[in-house]
Amino acid sequence: MNTLIAIGVLAVLVLVLEIINLRKVVIPATLLGLLGILGYTVCNIDVTQAYYNNMFVSTNFSNAFSSLFIALTIFLVALSKDFYKTELSKISDYISLKLFLLMGAMCMVAFGNMAMFFLGLEILSITLYILCGTDRKNIKSNESAMKYFLLGSFASGVVLFGIALVYGATGSFDIVTIKNLAFSTAMPVWYALGVAMIIIGMLFKVAAVPFHFWAPDVYQGAPSLTTALMSTLVKVAAVATLYRMSKYLFGGLSTDIINVIVVIAILTMTVGNIMAIRQDNMKRLLAYSGISHAGFMMMALTALSTADANLFYYASAYAVAGIAAFTVLIAVTKNKDNEQISNFNGLAKKNPLLAVILSIALLSMGGIPIFAGFFGKFFLFSQAINNGFITLVIFGVINSFISIYYYLKVIVAMYSSTEEETATIEVPLAYKVVGVAAIAIKIIIGLCPSILLNLIP
Repeated sequence: MNTLIAIGVLAVLVLVLEIINLRKVVIPATLLGLLGILGYTVCNIDVTQAYYNNMFVSTNFSNAFSSLFIALTIFLVALSKDFYKTELSKISDYISLKLFLLMGAMCMVAFGNMAMFFLGLEILSITLYILCGTDRKNIKSNESAMKYFLLGSFASGVVLFGIALVYGATGSFDIVTIKNLAFSTAMPVWYALGVAMIIIGMLFKVAAVPFHFWAPDVYQGAPSLTTALMSTLVKVAAVATLYRMSKYLFGGLSTDIINVIVVIAILTMTVGNIMAIRQDNMKRLLAYSGISHAGFMMMALTALSTADANLFYYASAYAVAGIAAFTVLIAVTKNKDNEQISNFNGLAKKNPLLAVILSIALLSMGGIPIFAGFFGKFFLFSQAINNGFITLVIFGVINSFISIYYYLKVIVAMYSSTEEETATIEVPLAYKVVGVAAIAIKIIIGLCPSILLNLIP
């Protein structure tokens, strides 16, 4: 709870710095504040405590994911100065919105009450609606914001209706009370309907099939830094919330629901990868790639009692790789009017560092050793096999090979000769630091996975 309060204070401080005309220190102050908050959170990962009548519950799970969210926000804030250099007068607005979104994500993984969950969900969603439309002169950005607002509002309404039905069946918003009743009492039919509606709403946030149609258009139209935020922090927060709900709120998933989850996971992996093969736009490719990774992360729902650490590891590996990939994408396309894969032709000659960073990020997403993405998939596959979901693992392996194909398509483009302009690409120092740091983290946690696995016993 102290972490949540500290981030809220930091978000307000950023706005105050703008008021007193200290705009130049907004990003340095934010980075220092987030680094301090991250250190505090990591040091208190093992602390388990409930606050405000169980509204907010600090556990190993919530603290570990909160630490991941803060680390991702640090990377995104570090990229902000150059990305928003033509709109520095608004930098405090953008940074404060990202901090408020961070608060929403933390509430989503640490709620002890359905009211707190919905509050976190709406804080996260509303800030995203705004961030998607911040490029006001770009019609694609306007379209992205409108699509996400309309569809996201509808999904939030479905979740809220589901919460109302669960409350009507149990007479409580407290998840401990609901869990005890779900285990010990025969629930009325509208309880199951409420649970189904909440799951459907969260599957929309995850961009799982068949609720994925919004993702490619929204990702492509939104400013690239906002797309990076949605593809990493927001997606991981949604999956972690869905997992936590299934484990702690609904008293576990029945066999029928697990079978449905398995089918959705298979469809999400397969549709995401098949559609990614057809993409010529890098942002759309990463959008469909993110959909497929959501399917992989949903495999954790088949083993709610043992998958905490494995889900956290996979989410961390995917999110850090996503940050590295979007760092290169932003650097390469910032002076372009599109994000076509052709912009990456010959990148190894123009800027070898960017080519190496993107190559490692994509290979990790594809599950190639020695990177963390391989071990993330290995842990989830092993767990699914132990629980008897052989078919799910077979589809997971097949989809991993499919993903390698379209990742290699980008890598080949970067290292192939080209007759186009081969002038070097000048990259700001912040981009180099973020890209190299992300790749270093991937290699370290790939070589020593226990660093993350031991955070959640």
